[in-house]
Amino acid sequence: IKQGGVWKTVDWQTALEYVANGLKQIKSEHGASSIGALVSPHSTLEELHLAGALMRGFGSQNVDYRLRHAEFAAFQGVRHLGSSIAALSSLQSVLVVGSNLRKDHPLFAQRIRQAARMGCAVSAINSVANEWAMPVANSLLSPSNHWVQALAAVAAAIAAEKSVTAPAEGGLNEQVSERAKAIAQSLLSGERKAILLGNAAAHHEKASSLLALANWIGAQTGAVVGYLTEAANTVGAQLAGAMPGPDGLNAGQMLSGHLKAVLLLNNEPEFDSAVGDLAPSGFSKAQMVVTLSPFKSNMAFSDVLLPIAPFTETSGTFVNAEGRVQSFHAVVKPLGETRPAWKVLRVLANLLGLPGFEFDSSQDVLKQVPGLPANGGTHVSSGLLNNLSGGAIDLTPASVEPAVAAIYALDSIVRRATSLQLTADGRQPVSANEVTA
Repeated sequence: IKQGGVWKTVDWQTALEYVANGLKQIKSEHGASSIGALVSPHSTLEELHLAGALMRGFGSQNVDYRLRHAEFAAFQGVRHLGSSIAALSSLQSVLVVGSNLRKDHPLFAQRIRQAARMGCAVSAINSVANEWAMPVANSLLSPSNHWVQALAAVAAAIAAEKSVTAPAEGGLNEQVSERAKAIAQSLLSGERKAILLGNAAAHHEKASSLLALANWIGAQTGAVVGYLTEAANTVGAQLAGAMPGPDGLNAGQMLSGHLKAVLLLNNEPEFDSAVGDLAPSGFSKAQMVVTLSPFKSNMAFSDVLLPIAPFTETSGTFVNAEGRVQSFHAVVKPLGETRPAWKVLRVLANLLGLPGFEFDSSQDVLKQVPGLPANGGTHVSSGLLNNLSGGAIDLTPASVEPAVAAIYALDSIVRRATSLQLTADGRQPVSANEVTA
């Protein structure tokens, strides 16, 4: 606990009572809507579910995992890869939008590399030409603020080929480039095709427009549309409901200083959010900032630090990009007085007097998450997984760069791995507002 600007070590009971009493007082003075939780998609399904349940049980709808996003349109379903991971190996044509595939998603890149060896035509829309260790047949380079127009150009080329109306008018649609035509031809040929949206596309200010265009192209060409997903549990975070409810604040609003109390679960906003180095100023109006982390992090602007176990030291569940549910056990005991985050959240809810938090194990928590497979199933219900989009396509150029992180800057664990930081990739900028697409 930080008291008078000085950190003091206390026992768990004292720390949790301090947090509970502080939250109660802030709720009494400012209302539950002044309290929120920013959670990491690297957290387990159980942790994310309890963080959201705690907020909602306390009367707040302010919870969000989309820390690096610039747009916060409501999802119509749980966004995912759109196909099985294995299917990537047999693609005949693929368009990757907004990803340094080899570095952002090396295991997916290996699958697509296998497909390329068998003749798959790989296309890309990106701001720079990255080395993917595979042949890229068609590369359309464009500043990230014009990716919507670039993808609209591909759509226009497909529309012209099929004699149908293009989904958006203006921009590059009237001057379709040769590369857009080549990508269109690639997607119109063959049978097994995919349009994959990378981290920068998911975090883009015009993410909804990119998805709407991708879906239109997919419908016209027979290509599946999916997200490569940023973190180990991006799909799980959606399934767990780690997004704001009715009238709740999204991550962007919470990071910009709208809260009096903030819970930070497994993240360092200076490195894990779109605001980057501006994060501390966003918390300047908060009366209490509580960090739950395996590390001594967020010390400059936190008031309480609760040491929680990383995923290796706790049981839990991740849901991967294709919707496969993967539960695991701890491989080592938690260090010192560290506690699993699900236990910390459960006890905190108990101290706040919230009903429905009588859990004895992470498995008990898991049973409360909707949509999980029953009777030994391995995947989330297919009815929950979809990448549908709604709304109009906005061809206005974006005003900000997408917030993306280099491979060894993606989370608090890899940022502290000395061996990884000594590599060329580890020397890349780690602050979100320093990294370009």
